[in-house]
Amino acid sequence: MRGVSHRRIVVKLGTSLLTSGGDHLDLSVMATVVDQIVELHSRGRQLIVVSSGAVAAGRERLLRRKVAEGRNTAFKQVLASIGQSHLMNTYERLFARHDITIAQALLTRDCLVDRAGYLNARNTLLALCEMNVVCIVNENDVVAVEELEERQFGDNDSLSAMVANLVDADLLVILTDTDGLYTADPRVHPDATLVPRVDCIDEGIVSLAGGTSSGQGIGGMITKVEAARLATCSGIDVVVANGHEPDVLRRLDAGESVGTLFAASVSKLESRKRWILSGLASHGRVIVDEGAVRALRRGAGSLLPAGVTSVLGRFQRGDIVDIVAEDGARIASGIVNYSSEDLERIKGQHSERIADVLEHTYGDEIVHRSNMVVL
Repeated sequence: MRGVSHRRIVVKLGTSLLTSGGDHLDLSVMATVVDQIVELHSRGRQLIVVSSGAVAAGRERLLRRKVAEGRNTAFKQVLASIGQSHLMNTYERLFARHDITIAQALLTRDCLVDRAGYLNARNTLLALCEMNVVCIVNENDVVAVEELEERQFGDNDSLSAMVANLVDADLLVILTDTDGLYTADPRVHPDATLVPRVDCIDEGIVSLAGGTSSGQGIGGMITKVEAARLATCSGIDVVVANGHEPDVLRRLDAGESVGTLFAASVSKLESRKRWILSGLASHGRVIVDEGAVRALRRGAGSLLPAGVTSVLGRFQRGDIVDIVAEDGARIASGIVNYSSEDLERIKGQHSERIADVLEHTYGDEIVHRSNMVVL
């Protein structure tokens, strides 16, 4: 980790950490973590927090009213619904002490699989990062039941990897109540040692992570390793560390070795280029004029409708398209903000005309620079 600069960081906070293994939110733990996030924020880091804890917060509220707890999924959804506002209110108060604005995003895996949902979530989270707003992300448990039914998704571990992938994060930090991946279960084998670095997540590493969690969390180390597999294959470093470790985020940001580092298996650029430029996912072609070609090759911004001369193929918002010069040379590929039908209507127009022509708008850009790879 030393010498590696991570500008955009996703921090995942598990239930067992946020409750210290109890049945309510531990404000001292949350305050300590928030203070560290604030310090990284002051250093120019862009931070997104994936937070569990809504169900635990809801349970705390109902216990005060002495309401008997049910055990089915529907009741857990009730707990999540009650607890989410309490969880966010707690974060609001903690970050407000440092005059930092926060936002909330409730996501489901389905919305990230959907093309338009993926693009909407990505654009929103990236915009919040650029505005120096810290976004708190959680699973929308009122409509998504996989985690509540404990189907091996693991207390938002998988979601944190998806979010890291979504925003092209440099680092995913999964803070839990254990120090990282061990050579054996340290609760059973006192001589077990911490694995400081994993360069390849193979069957041997998966076997080390076997077992379940304790306390309020449902993830266990296996789901953290699976999340690390997803993120590292997207070019993102992952650290699994103990959130109770003093100054854990500050030390990681300084390059210190803490917990277990799962090193990215490919560079972020390689991963993104391989996906966008593969051609396998391309749904059409957007033909652009010479002015747009020059601007894109100079790295001078996004593709605007004024530079588009024609559209080939049928595609939807969120699909990958090839951006092609009038002589047929492919200039770039990227994720398109408008369908082929919409683009036919706004091609050649100035961006401020989009809303008038379509009676809706998804932004000034046909393909935003952050969603484009130029050849």
